[in-house]
Amino acid sequence: MADVLSPWSVGRFRDLPGVQHHAEQYWQQDLMWARKHNIDYMPVVFPGFSWHNLKGAKLGAIPRLRGQFLWSQVVANKEAGMNMLYIAMFDEVDEGTAIFKCSNNPPSSGGASFLTLEGLPSDFYLRLAGQAGKLLRGEIPLTETVPIKKDTSRR
Repeated sequence: MADVLSPWSVGRFRDLPGVQHHAEQYWQQDLMWARKHNIDYMPVVFPGFSWHNLKGAKLGAIPRLRGQFLWSQVVANKEAGMNMLYIAMFDEVDEGTAIFKCSNNPPSSGGASFLTLEGLPSDFYLRLAGQAGKLLRGEIPLTETVPIKKDTSRR
């Protein structure tokens, strides 16, 4: 028995066309199945990804695109009829998915390299998560444009 189905999708797509394909092939169909079986459905979305320091992969293998990658997933899920999401992950710095406040000038030692926030404010992804909640609740209009000013003066 289960009350909520929440399939892990981190790394299942790598770009904006991949988001759309995943939404059509999985999220929409999964939601229909879950509703038919009276189970809540909570898709997993993520801001980008990198296993550079953990596995030696390319730094920023799935680029964040200054918030557009995450926001396109939120929009695709809203269009599919979702009313909740799980954002992976709050603090996964080693996988490049962290949304908590980070620096654009991370310290580097021992040959490690870290992604920056591409000049965005340190709390940008937390604020974007807040906008995602507002979109899912119908408090703001649906738009493909990331709904946060990318003002770099706010740190």
